[in-house]
Amino acid sequence: MTNLHQAWRHFPSVRDLIVLVAVAERGGVSAAARTLGLAQPNVSRSLRRLEGDLRTELLTRSTRGTALTPAGTVVVDWARRVLEANHQLVAGARALAQSDAPLKIAASHTIAEDLLPRWLAALRAENPDVAVMLTVANSDEVGRLVSQGGVLGFLESPRLPHTLDVPSESRTVATDRLVVVVSPGHEWARRTRPVTRAELAATALVVREPGSGTRVSYEEAMSEFILATPTLELTGNAAVRVAVAAGAGPAVLSELAVQAAVASGELQAVMVEGLSVERPLRAVWATTPAPSSDVLRMVELAETSGRTAL
Repeated sequence: MTNLHQAWRHFPSVRDLIVLVAVAERGGVSAAARTLGLAQPNVSRSLRRLEGDLRTELLTRSTRGTALTPAGTVVVDWARRVLEANHQLVAGARALAQSDAPLKIAASHTIAEDLLPRWLAALRAENPDVAVMLTVANSDEVGRLVSQGGVLGFLESPRLPHTLDVPSESRTVATDRLVVVVSPGHEWARRTRPVTRAELAATALVVREPGSGTRVSYEEAMSEFILATPTLELTGNAAVRVAVAAGAGPAVLSELAVQAAVASGELQAVMVEGLSVERPLRAVWATTPAPSSDVLRMVELAETSGRTAL
């Protein structure tokens, strides 16, 4: 889990990363300053501040100009990834604020948190003027909003929700799988053999709220067992991840929702014998009235991006 105090004191500014990438792409400080519309001394200060934050020499300076060090070349590549993530964050946040937008999207938590910002960024790259309103809800609520009309839904249930009660069309845009995660201090993190399905069923889990596609998928996959009463029931993947990391118990979540936490060591994935749950991530929309071209293009972009998302 990110140490927020250290992040506040030591993480570099996104604007400083933009300056570094501009220097790399334009071939020098003067050219980067012209591109960004900044005075050259301000660009130089930004670069020195970034080197101080990262405690790494990024540039060599001489009378012939400025060049990236070997470390600087690597950092530029990492910086581009941060800038892309920032671009996705801005696209997603602006969609949350566009209450009168012509393109209305309702997405389940897993898709909204882990995939939709990328899709929205791709849409805005094609059409910077498109206005989008995003509502984040569980799969049952997404079905209800689509049924009200004028909303493109993205959901993760193994089947279309019962709340979707109008003629509609759906398309699978990606495939996700469920994984069991625990805190590094949990006894399952030290096991050398897989957990059995019976053990998992008998264990009190931290779970998503009723109506969540993640929870529905897990319960259907374990339908032959009587499941233990959950230890916690929380709304959204982020809340479940925090609770698991704090030692509240295991959870079953989307691989998309936990891959960063597992990679960082905040959580540990656990093998479960005989449990393999894959589920489609779907776009769904009412067929009356006919969907707009923006809706159909958004589905196409999701489908294209979804193939490389997992």
